[in-house]
Amino acid sequence: MSGPHYTYILASKRRGALFVGSTRDLADCVLEHKANLVDGLTSLYAIHMLVYYEVFPAAGPALLRQAELRQLHRRLKLHLIEQLNPGWHDLYDFIVSNTSNRSEAPA
Repeated sequence: MSGPHYTYILASKRRGALFVGSTRDLADCVLEHKANLVDGLTSLYAIHMLVYYEVFPAAGPALLRQAELRQLHRRLKLHLIEQLNPGWHDLYDFIVSNTSNRSEAPA
């Protein structure tokens, strides 16, 4: 599929359990995780906070980045999150309220 794709990191809490995924529709995907509609780690450990995401022009680069992030040591994932989201805010409300411009995260 063409169009923007997203690679994202969810967290259970600040510096808690992490989950890396990718999707075409970030808002719907995160909502499914929040509602525990996705079986697995995210529902088992309540990993529901969107703490980081990147936007890509197509699925291929997003999937490559997802694989890259999954291979990163936890310490590096935490550093990546804290560089762009030092307060560990849940970015879900931001992306839902800014549907016209989801490619920019809050400062």
